[in-house]
Amino acid sequence: RQVDKGRITLTSTTTTRTMALSVRGLPKLSSTKASKASTRVVTRASMWYGPDRAKWLGPYSDNACPSYLKGEYPGDYGWDSAGLSADPETFAAYREAELIHARWAMLGALGCVGPELTGDSSLAPNPWFKQGALIFQDGGLDYLGNPSLVHAQSIVAVLACQVVLMGLAEAYRVNGGPAGEGLDKLHPGESFDPLGLADDPDTFAELKVKEIKNGRLAMFSMFGFYVQAIVTGKGPVENWQEHIADPWNINGFTEIFATKFTPN
Repeated sequence: RQVDKGRITLTSTTTTRTMALSVRGLPKLSSTKASKASTRVVTRASMWYGPDRAKWLGPYSDNACPSYLKGEYPGDYGWDSAGLSADPETFAAYREAELIHARWAMLGALGCVGPELTGDSSLAPNPWFKQGALIFQDGGLDYLGNPSLVHAQSIVAVLACQVVLMGLAEAYRVNGGPAGEGLDKLHPGESFDPLGLADDPDTFAELKVKEIKNGRLAMFSMFGFYVQAIVTGKGPVENWQEHIADPWNINGFTEIFATKFTPN
């Protein structure tokens, strides 16, 4: 009888998993395939969420994670030595600030590398901290060296366009808009998801983790770009090329003693 009950429970669980996969819009699988697929989804999600997620001290994290960090949000590794997440309202504000800064940092890191790869108006390599000043040269600034794309001649006009466009986008994000109120202020989905990123809940949960991890790395990268510009007066691509050419003599330990502390 006990064996029969176990079989009934297993069959019921498998059927439920098969139905769940069908509801999510996935193709209906056989019992064996459905069981394997469900196990894969659960395992993938548990890697980043819940009590069994990866933590900052690995196997030694049992007593090192505060009780209020339960793995409910992407990027939660159970580390909060300063107690920044103890208050729920403060935690929500910090989460929003971190994610927005992370997205800006990812765009900024690409923008810092781009001018050295694509060049300035004449398509000559140019470090990121000199790129904006090109608008003050005679004839203004041609984006990608092509005057038919964007021919910027007035810093006031560029600033005004940025304020208006970013102000409208941020107001829409915070307050909602024609697409519907009550939208998620931080992630795509519901009425605004042109790329369909939130179509599959499991994939969307994993994308959130990838976004915050890459964003945190980008914030550190931006800090490194600032320090490199101040110490060496060069852009990240040129610094990288010089380091690759002579890694023993050109690295962070040698450049920290450089006498040049302002970009040219």
